[in-house]
Amino acid sequence: MTDPAFDKADQDISPPRSADRDDDTIDFGFRTIQRADKARMVRGVFDSVADRYDIMNDVMSGGIHRLWKAAMIDWMAPQPHQKLIDLAGGTGDISLRFLRGGGGEACITDINHAMLEAGRGRRDLQRLAHRLGWCVANAESLPFDDHSADFVTIAFGLRNVTDRQAALNEAYRILKPGGRFLCLEFSHVQSRPLAKLYDSFSFNILPVMGQVIAGDADSYRYLAESIRTFPSKEMLADMFAEAGFAQIRVRSLSAGIACIHSGWKLD
Repeated sequence: MTDPAFDKADQDISPPRSADRDDDTIDFGFRTIQRADKARMVRGVFDSVADRYDIMNDVMSGGIHRLWKAAMIDWMAPQPHQKLIDLAGGTGDISLRFLRGGGGEACITDINHAMLEAGRGRRDLQRLAHRLGWCVANAESLPFDDHSADFVTIAFGLRNVTDRQAALNEAYRILKPGGRFLCLEFSHVQSRPLAKLYDSFSFNILPVMGQVIAGDADSYRYLAESIRTFPSKEMLADMFAEAGFAQIRVRSLSAGIACIHSGWKLD
């Protein structure tokens, strides 16, 4: 049976060029800022919303983010001997699903201490504490040895990283030979009518919801903008290849609202 979270079959991607810029500025939503300032500004966004982050995920996606995350874990098919390092892991959703799905152990990393603390307070994760690690770390420079993990994941976090290529390079470095990296991220809607509705929701409704539920409209306005400035799936696949990944594939979810990218470290 076809998984309902998938809109179409896996695709091989052969993209034309790299996505990140080489100068001293970078996007922060629709703004252009100094690269040196982005990590601090992203940290401020998530400090502000950490205690309402999981609630907002459910509200703003209608719970569909749960299907997307389940689809990624299903594609991984974790086994009891395998270890996951989850980048930008926040409140631990991916690691929890990995362990419940049959994985052996997981380490949740995030640059934002407030997000990790929100995750530590989750009772469902506390029950798995003996199989979980927590680490405040920047995805661009990870404190893990080479060949440390069977899987590395990042879900809805890569667009907030300043140097995305550096993060992909680090994911490749810490994977064992034969290991796999998966990135679940918002993408570009394929249907023009749906795209108009999606934009209207993102820029008119989502900030209001953020203000009402999390007390912060600006952070959710940034999150909506950051989706629009994120590289296309073709450009992101090119970055995977530059990092050294092989067998790069992408699955489109919900008419392109999100995509899962997958790449293997063959040696």
